Amino acid sequence: MSSPTIRVLIAEDQALVLGALSALLKLEPDLDIVGMARNGKEALAMAQTLLPDIIMTDIEMPLMTGLELASKLQELALPSKVLIVTTFARTGFLRRALSAGVRGYLLKDAPSETLAAAIRTVHAGGRAIAPELAIESWSGAQDPLNERERQVLRLAGEGKRSAEIAKLIHLSEGTVRNYLSEAISKLNANTRVEAFRLARDAGWL
Repeated sequence: MSSPTIRVLIAEDQALVLGALSALLKLEPDLDIVGMARNGKEALAMAQTLLPDIIMTDIEMPLMTGLELASKLQELALPSKVLIVTTFARTGFLRRALSAGVRGYLLKDAPSETLAAAIRTVHAGGRAIAPELAIESWSGAQDPLNERERQVLRLAGEGKRSAEIAKLIHLSEGTVRNYLSEAISKLNANTRVEAFRLARDAGWL
């Protein structure tokens, strides 16, 4: 009896990587690539119409990150299972991904047979986590930031001033400064730039 066909949507903002992943996975007889998205928002729209079994997504993408996409899919109770394939070997990202309901987390240098096997595992209800990250994940430092601190720090890291951030996220400038101060303190940093770098390197942004 043949295996059921697994319908896969790939979300990746780099055209070459998107094409390569699609070409590799099309070689697998039980995988059907039903769509390819160039950013998280496009992937979300396609997920709502195509209802793929698996969404394989990068983390860093324009308009909506892979983690934001996973959270939105969870919020909308869509049936698609999420598998992240990224260059970011950071346990902070892995923890956030698991919190967002992601079922798999692999690195882009994984062999194509590993990717295909992970898709099958996730489709069958299991988890597929890069082993080197799974081990580190439970020994590394916990993310000290709350969601607002993370949001404000991310915008500050993009070079935005407190007044600009306040307008963007509809808070007072004083409240933004308080969030930044809290984030800087929690990360034992001296400046917002240093705090952004530390949080980014840990995978907390």
